[in-house]
Amino acid sequence: VQLQASGGGLVQAGGSLRLSCAASGRRFSYYHMAWFRQAPGKEREIVAGIDWNGDNTYYPDSVKGRFSISRDNAKNTVSLQMNSLKPEDTAVYFCAAAWSLGSSWPIVEYNYWGQGTQVTVSS
Repeated sequence: VQLQASGGGLVQAGGSLRLSCAASGRRFSYYHMAWFRQAPGKEREIVAGIDWNGDNTYYPDSVKGRFSISRDNAKNTVSLQMNSLKPEDTAVYFCAAAWSLGSSWPIVEYNYWGQGTQVTVSS
C-alpha cells in the first residue's frame, strides 16, 4: 500500500486542521491505520490509531479529546481531525499502515509510511 498525506499548514493556537491520507493499492480495508508525528529533536510518536474496520480507535493522553481519527474504506482514505491545537502539536505528521491479519490490536507494527505533512501551531 502507498500512502499520501495532505492537509498540513499553519494555524493559530486553539484552531483546527484536518489531515487526510489517501491509500493506493488493493485491500485497504485489511490494514490498521494510524497517524504519527515527529517534532524536531524528538522521537516519532503515535497520535491516533484505527483498526481495519473502524470499530476501535486509540489515542494517547496528549491528544485525547482533541484529535479524532476516521476512515472510509470505500474511498481508501483515513483522516485526522485536530481541534484545540496547541503549539506543542507542531510537528511533521505521517500516516502509516499495518497489515491486520495476524495482528493483535492495538499492538501492531506499522511498516508502511507516507511522506510527512508539516503542521505548525503558532502561539
